[in-house]
Amino acid sequence: MFTPMPDTTQKPADAEATDRSALVLILEYVEAECRRLGADAAARHAALAAAMMPGSCAPAGTRLN
Repeated sequence: MFTPMPDTTQKPADAEATDRSALVLILEYVEAECRRLGADAAARHAALAAAMMPGSCAPAGTRLN
């Protein structure tokens, strides 16, 4: 029976942090591309989504609706 090496497995908290960081990077990329294309409202939504990821909070003065 195969047992993974201790150094090749991630702890659940590390994996979650990695996933969260990857999602924030994707949302930042989407925001930048939306701004490049002139879709300012879509860019704001992507920025808000990135700011509201678990582990962070929405910027002060942000309207959610």
